[in-house]
Amino acid sequence: MLARLQSAMGRDDLIEQILLLPEAKQAVYEQCQLAKSVNLIVAYDGSPNSHTALDIAFWIAYQTRLATNQEVIVQAVYVLEESHDSQNNNRLQLVDKLPKLECPIGELSKSSTSVLTQPKLQGIASHLQQKTLNSLHEADRILWQARSLAEEWQGSFKSHLRFGGVSTELRTVVENESADILFLGCKSVYHPLIKQLHSNFPCAVVGIPNCIDE
Repeated sequence: MLARLQSAMGRDDLIEQILLLPEAKQAVYEQCQLAKSVNLIVAYDGSPNSHTALDIAFWIAYQTRLATNQEVIVQAVYVLEESHDSQNNNRLQLVDKLPKLECPIGELSKSSTSVLTQPKLQGIASHLQQKTLNSLHEADRILWQARSLAEEWQGSFKSHLRFGGVSTELRTVVENESADILFLGCKSVYHPLIKQLHSNFPCAVVGIPNCIDE
């Protein structure tokens, strides 16, 4: 998949630029044993770099479908980091206990771009501080951006809103979804998030190329 992207961009150094963590050998073996859809996970926070990472993921998904006729699912994950304030943590935990919601467009984990309309959230809304509600509305807006881009590509898409530490929640989604690649909106192996993910991450981690600024 990365080779196709490199060829399309007319580069010979693209893979070296964007491969931040290689895929674990055990994961490669397991994937060879299982015939399944290709799952591409994108850490998305609405920033320009994460938007670029999502766009690259959709492009790769599109090209892979054309070349292999295999199902490819792109999944955007937004992590809402919990406040250090214990009172706010307790309130976020109330939201975190909501059941998994599903809709025809995509499967959504813990919360979603449409979760703010759900009766259960409305029922506890009176117990949440305005700051917490603002954070949820912002998350709703950010994941809506991701879904809007997904509609342009007309591919299979899921979105997840997670609560907690970024590296921990990304690993959880990657493991739960048996992801093939995690896309990040960063350009260097020295990025703090890469150090947090460690070298035994269950799938390859890909960033965005430096040449994108050229």
